[in-house]
Parts: sequence; structure tokens; C-alpha cells
Amino acid sequence: MGNSKSYKKEKQGLLMRFLNVVERVGNKLPDPVTIFVILWFVVLILSYIVSKSGITAVHPGQIDEATGKNLVISGVNLLSKEQLQLFLGNIVTNFTSFAPLGLVLVTMLGAGLAEKSGLMETVMKSTVTKVPKRLLTATIIFVGILANAVADAGFVVLPPLAALVFLGVGRHPLVGLFAGYAGVAAGFSSNLMINMLDVLVSGFTIPAAQIVDPNYVGTPAMNWYFLIASTFILTALGTFITEKYLAPRFEGSNYISIGREETSEVTPLEKKAIKYAGLGFLICVIVLVALCIGPDAFMKDNETGSLLDASAPLMTGMVPIITMLFFVPGLTYGIITKKIKNDKDVASILYDSMAGMGSYIVLAFAAGQFLALFNSSNMSSLLSIKGAEWLKDIGLTGPGLLVAFVIFAAFINLFVGSCSAKWAVMAPIFVPMFLLLGYDPALTQMAYRIGDSITNPLSPIFTYFPVLLAFAKKYDKNMGIGTIMASMMPYSLIFGLAWIILLVIFMIFNIPLGPGGGIYYHM
Repeated sequence: MGNSKSYKKEKQGLLMRFLNVVERVGNKLPDPVTIFVILWFVVLILSYIVSKSGITAVHPGQIDEATGKNLVISGVNLLSKEQLQLFLGNIVTNFTSFAPLGLVLVTMLGAGLAEKSGLMETVMKSTVTKVPKRLLTATIIFVGILANAVADAGFVVLPPLAALVFLGVGRHPLVGLFAGYAGVAAGFSSNLMINMLDVLVSGFTIPAAQIVDPNYVGTPAMNWYFLIASTFILTALGTFITEKYLAPRFEGSNYISIGREETSEVTPLEKKAIKYAGLGFLICVIVLVALCIGPDAFMKDNETGSLLDASAPLMTGMVPIITMLFFVPGLTYGIITKKIKNDKDVASILYDSMAGMGSYIVLAFAAGQFLALFNSSNMSSLLSIKGAEWLKDIGLTGPGLLVAFVIFAAFINLFVGSCSAKWAVMAPIFVPMFLLLGYDPALTQMAYRIGDSITNPLSPIFTYFPVLLAFAKKYDKNMGIGTIMASMMPYSLIFGLAWIILLVIFMIFNIPLGPGGGIYYHM
């Protein structure tokens, strides 16, 4: 137990009343699948209205072969007999051709095996329990930021583990708990490596850009350089926030002691398995590098000889490469720890990881139908062209436009926690709109990802917020939502400000966001 000093409970000020409203409104929102189904009917009705209104727009990126002039876009009535028949016949195709579906499921074959075999949990345990005390906070923030590479495992594993590690070195466990959660949640769109989240968001961005420019080619690595820079900046800021703001509020206050038996030290067998898993990962990297070396290297573009062109096999094959980089270490770890004894065990783990994707598959079905309807109505093109013209007329361009979009995405994230659900709706509107203003889809995607990350820790309707609350109550049975939000607020505000400044710097100096991901785009 700590001493008798208690930390202050937050009063219901203006900010807390606002957050309470957010919580009540957010809890009343339907499930994302239901939202997409509602949007089906909204699009059907609006398509009728728009088609009858006679609204048209000149497409700046497509030529009408009959006239030789820029194509004139008009609304399509989806309630007509022909369009309803077409939609009925394409329902299955709309689902199976939904770009993010295959990308995410293939990636999960590797990431799921690494997670279910226990590799990722052990890696996190061995990382945060073996560092010097003075580097402990920075390590927890850093590992939390990297944890999005294993999907949602970081939210479940790292915060309680960080609490126990802090407890083990004589510090308040809630400081470790909240620091771990902030790293995972607020730093959700930073990383040193391309992972499933990059695959997921690019799966929406690329088709959205192709609404305006059918020749557009993008890759999951389009934000990679920006993500690498973000990782180190947010780690430093997260450490500063934890030690200068969070720790003074809790250190020296009472908490419930739950014992040290839960620290779950890494066993000798797990240490051995990690070493062999690391060796397996290293072998994969060596093979990958070997395939990139030489004038006629397998991973180079056949025409340009570049590794980083969007059409290069290294970029087009990024999804299976990521899958293999997870699969081989996960398989090796499972074999060494005896969790995998034969091929049936491998298949069983893969079945289990895919079973966890059931909710995403249902969401993909609903989102796929929505996107098909939205694009078929031509409203995506009309809205993008008209929106771009309006933004030009009012003069809202440049960094100010992207900052406004970050804030907008952050606000929406308070109500709709699913990254894919939001981007499935927003990408077909904002990616083409900003592309028509001359901005690369990679820039629009990165701005969205910043907004989608910074308010994660604040949102009471975020999937893992109740999980964090349950963890916190182990150390303080009176822990409430207000205390957690007040603890997370500095991370959201400072991370958001730093990210926006970094994005503006990239824009001003025209620094590429990643391979094939620039700032400006010319059709």
C-alpha cells in the first residue's frame, strides 16, 4: 500500500459535462453494421433526389470519348428498375471485391498466429520487465505505440502488465496502467513497421482515389516515413507527460495491493522460444533483402528497376510479406513452447484467429454494399468535385485544410470508435475531394489517421475503455470515468498538437510521407 495521501477526484466542470454528453450520445448510436445498413437506404433515397435535381459536375480527370471534352457527371437514380436489378445481381460481388476484406484476412493469417501462439505477449513481457528503471516509462510508451502491429492484443496485454511492472519497482501501478494504455490508444497510428492497420486503411484509400483517377496506384507503405518519425516523437512526449503530469497525481497515494504473483515472469522455455523466433524473423529478412539485391532483383520493378515504385513487387506484395514476417516467428515460437506440435495445431490456431474476424467480415459485407451504392449513384464524384470547388472558393486550402480535417476526424472518433467503419464512409468523400485540390491520397489518409488516434483514450465508447476501467478498479475500487479521462486528456492534446505540427512540416518542405506517398498529386 502507498501512504495516506489521496489524489483529487475531478469535479463536474464544463469539460467533464461535455464528455458526459459525448458518452450518452455515443452509447445511443447503433452498431456500425446497422449504421451502414441505414446508409444503404439514405443513398438510395438521395440518389433519386439528386438525379431528379439535374445537378451535374465536370470531371477534371476523365475525358468523354464521344465529345473529346471533360466528362460531365450527373446523378444516377438507384431506385430505377434497372439499377435495382443490377444491385441485386452484384451483392455477392460487392462483398467479395471489397478491397480491405482480402487484405486484412490475409494479414491476420500471420498476425493471428503470432498472437495466438503467445509470441507477442511474451515479447511485450520480456521487453518491459528487463529495462533499467530510468527507461521504464519510455519503454512502456514505445512498446505501446508498436503494439498496434498485433491488432488489439496491445490493449489487453500491455496496460495491466505495465501496472504490474511499475508495482514491482515500487511505483504507483495506475501510472503504468494509464501510460501503457495511452501509448497503445493515442499512438495507434505510429509504428516502425508496416502492419495490418496500414493494410486496412489503404484498402479504403486506394479505391477512393480511383473514383477520380482510375490510374492511381498506392501501397500500404504510403505513410511509413511519417509513422517512423511519429514513433520517436510521441515516445519522448509520452514519457514527458507521464512523469511531469500523470505521476505527480498518483505517486504516494493509496492503491489496492494485489500481490506480485501476477507479474508472470518470462520462463526459460519462453526465452528460448523468443530467441528462435527472432532467428526465424532474421532469416525472413535476409531472404527478403537478398531478393532486393542486384539489377534484376525479384522485388524490383521490371521497367524502372526501383524497389519503391508503387508497381514494384516489394510494394504490391507488401501484404503477403507482412504476413510471412509474422507467421514464421509465430510458428517457430509455438513449436519451441510445444503449443504447436503438428499441422493440426497450426490449422487450429489459424481457425481461431479467423474466427475472431467474424465481426469484421459482417462489417465488410455492409460496408461493401454501401460503397458500391455510393459509387454507382455518382454522388461520390459529385460531392468530391463540388466540395473541392467550394473549398477553393472560400480559400480553405493548404495546411489549414488538413488541420481542420484532423480535428473533424478526431471529433467523429469520439462517437464512432471503429477506424475501418469511419474511413469506409469518409474515404470516398474526402480522398477524391482533396485529390481534386492537388493533395496526394497518402496525405489525406495520414490526416485521418492522426484524428482517429488522438481521441481514442478519451472516448468512453471506445471498445477498450471499459477494459481499462476494469483494470483500474483492481487498484482503486472507486475509479471512475472522469479520473481516466482527466488522466488521458494531456496525451490526446499534446500528441494531437505534435502530430499536426509534424504534418505541417512535411507539407511545407514537401517531404514524402512514405514510398509512393507524396504531399501533392497531379493527374
